[in-house]
Amino acid sequence: MTPVNERVGRVVTPRREYPHARLRWEGGRIAGVEELPGPAPEGSPTLVPGFVDLHNHGGARGAFPTGTAEECLRAARFHRARGTTTLLASLVSGTEEELRRQVRLLRGLTEAGEIHGVHLEGPFINSARCGAQAPTRIQPGDPAMLRRLIAESGGTIRQVTFAPETPRARELVEACAEHGVIASLGHTDADYRTTREILDYAVGLGVTVTATHLFNAMPPLHHRDPGAAAALLEAAARGAAWVELIADGVHLADATVDTVAAAAPERAVAVTDAMEAAGMPDGAYRLGPLRVRVREGVARLEAEGPGEGAIAGGTSTLLDQWRRYRERHGAVAAVRLTSTHPARALGLEKEAGDLLPGMSATFVAIDAAGRAAEVWRAGARAEG
Repeated sequence: MTPVNERVGRVVTPRREYPHARLRWEGGRIAGVEELPGPAPEGSPTLVPGFVDLHNHGGARGAFPTGTAEECLRAARFHRARGTTTLLASLVSGTEEELRRQVRLLRGLTEAGEIHGVHLEGPFINSARCGAQAPTRIQPGDPAMLRRLIAESGGTIRQVTFAPETPRARELVEACAEHGVIASLGHTDADYRTTREILDYAVGLGVTVTATHLFNAMPPLHHRDPGAAAALLEAAARGAAWVELIADGVHLADATVDTVAAAAPERAVAVTDAMEAAGMPDGAYRLGPLRVRVREGVARLEAEGPGEGAIAGGTSTLLDQWRRYRERHGAVAAVRLTSTHPARALGLEKEAGDLLPGMSATFVAIDAAGRAAEVWRAGARAEG
């Protein structure tokens, strides 16, 4: 007979918070949440569904775009130890050979269950909005190259970022449709109409659409020239797209995050865009081929002249963002932003992002200090 396991504490789901409850699981599956009388004893953990990160370049000096298998494993486990139980390893723009090498390497980590898959952030983006990507690695849309990379990955590429205005964008969408890959629109200078046309074409083909870190690496929303940001936000509001938000207080003001979440309450997704400096002290790092300097926890490209370089990825974890959003909107809303919505964007709504009976027993026990005291995946204590 399979033993029934349990943890007692505050339990938070996408629908409600139980001040005192017992979370039970059996054979790696949630058996139920049983509400208990009175408040939870002092020092009890808060139990939440595992966090889901759609956009993550690394951490703990491990970089998914350039690292060895050992370094990439270290990065994945760094984030897992902080509650991220489902993660897409994000690459940056590179040559085809550079990308082929990394998707082969990351395929092994995906097949081992260490990560959920790969996110290609480029190379089919607009060099005018390259952000912290090397302009020399950016190229026009090449659907044949995308198909070759998908084949090299063994089908583990889950998402690709491209600019709506890149040549042959519709053919990139068609490649995504063929292979069940998310089309993420970003690093773009496109106007509203161009963005809307590509977005609607993707939706018509049954392709899931996301916005790559909304507002970052795209023109700001203007009342007479709404641009890509408005097209993506409008699509999210009507349920046609998901919008990534780097809700760390650096990439976006808290009020901006709150505005988007109010406009598209069912489609806002927190992402870290973390790079190898996540969890590390200030100092010198790299993002792809570019040099990065971290000061006071903020990563920026090393500037060649006076002034500061562009923000170069994040240093937060989704646990950090969960805590930050919870302070303003409560634990239930924070679970939806960091777990439920990204799980749905990945098509994992029956397995992740909630604590319903029959779902994977994948959750985080957060202690009174806001740290991940325990991380469980499919009913087993996760390695960190």
